[in-house]
Amino acid sequence: MVAVLAFAGVVAAVMQTLVVPLIGELPELLDTTRSNATWVVTATLLAAAVATPISGRLGDLYGKRRIMLACSALLVAGSLVCALSTSVVPMIAGRALQGAAMGLIPLGISAMRDLLPPEKLGTSIALMSASMGIGGALGLPVAAAVAEYSNWRTLFWGSTVLAVAIAALIYFLIPATPVTARGTFDPVGAIGLGIGLICLLLGVSKGADWGWTSGTTLGLLVGAAVVLLAWGWFELRTRDPLVDLRVTARPVVLLTNLSSVVIGFAMYAQSLIVPQLLQLPTETGYGLGQDMLQMGLWMAPGGFMMMLLSPVGARISHARGPKTTLALGAAVVAVGYLAAVGLMGSTWGLLVAVCITSGGVGFAYGAMPALIMGSVPISETGSATSFNTLMRSIGTSVSAAVVGVVLANMTTTDFGGVPLPSESGFQVGLLIGAAVAAVAALLALLIPTRAAREAEERIEHAIDEVDAESAVAVRR
Repeated sequence: MVAVLAFAGVVAAVMQTLVVPLIGELPELLDTTRSNATWVVTATLLAAAVATPISGRLGDLYGKRRIMLACSALLVAGSLVCALSTSVVPMIAGRALQGAAMGLIPLGISAMRDLLPPEKLGTSIALMSASMGIGGALGLPVAAAVAEYSNWRTLFWGSTVLAVAIAALIYFLIPATPVTARGTFDPVGAIGLGIGLICLLLGVSKGADWGWTSGTTLGLLVGAAVVLLAWGWFELRTRDPLVDLRVTARPVVLLTNLSSVVIGFAMYAQSLIVPQLLQLPTETGYGLGQDMLQMGLWMAPGGFMMMLLSPVGARISHARGPKTTLALGAAVVAVGYLAAVGLMGSTWGLLVAVCITSGGVGFAYGAMPALIMGSVPISETGSATSFNTLMRSIGTSVSAAVVGVVLANMTTTDFGGVPLPSESGFQVGLLIGAAVAAVAALLALLIPTRAAREAEERIEHAIDEVDAESAVAVRR
């Protein structure tokens, strides 16, 4: 079961980087403009952000295995549409369907709580969480190799075969999970959250292209704030909310989700900076002159490092608690960024820094679901885990915007008059990553210990009993 769920997570994560090697060629391949071609990537990001919390809630209500099969079907359909596309519109639609399948990862994590014995749960969750990094690291060199040595449609035919294999494995090898939640699905909450997230992520991801002070960008960001505030007001007053905000306001859940945003930022900053350093020409004095395939191969060991260290993180969580693992992981990420500042002059140096950072991310990614699932009712495992995954996605989007602004404003024209990110720009970006990771470590240290959490739960239970006794007295 663990192998199947982890494999599903890896394949879902591969979809995020599948088209990166094709970005430069997409305008010609799809007979469109460069601006329109960027929506092939943006559509996946938006669909994943919107669909993840929805699939989590549906998994709680109707069974996680059933919704994982639905996500697999979306992945099959999206891959087929992309493989058959001859223009940009169906390609965007197919990529959106692939993004919607990202719910496989949090659903798989939450299903483990239902299916596995407690002694195997920590290690399995850590491995499943690491699948996002493993898939992202493997997807880039594999996609680059296929794009260079084969037809680009092979990427999507291959993803179709993998998606069908995932559906079959889940159907035959994953038992049905118990339905633990009661109530009905919240369509108004789903629509409200979707609109708010689309406005927020569009404003953040396209702000650099449209201008941060443009009416479109500011309108989207203001609209996101208004819609999300209205959504929160509605969710607090509905009987069966999409996301139980009272549960997410618990100190453990709240601080873990805030840490997830910051860890997502720190993780993605590396993915934006290191590939550019590897691919810039050596004539710049700081670029390392690697092509796309070579760059992907230098980055790939980071994913394997996450996989190798995930059981170590699980043992630390078992001995010291996931709070300690999360704080340690964030601290290791900060060390990795600082190492990259000093080692950015060589490919081997960057490889070492990537492995250090990825190891820290592996610790953190394994600890966050454990903290969430240990603090929410079993009836809300899918919803809470999916919301935590959403927080990471928001962190990566903000990271792309911030690092993009830094690199766009710290440029040099010494290389043929063409503006390129300067060496100091990359150094500042890496130092920002280190600082943000340090903030994540501090947030993790603020998470209440088990004793404090148990005391808080006893107080809540006593209050509930008093309320129940008062209600009986009023009825009498």
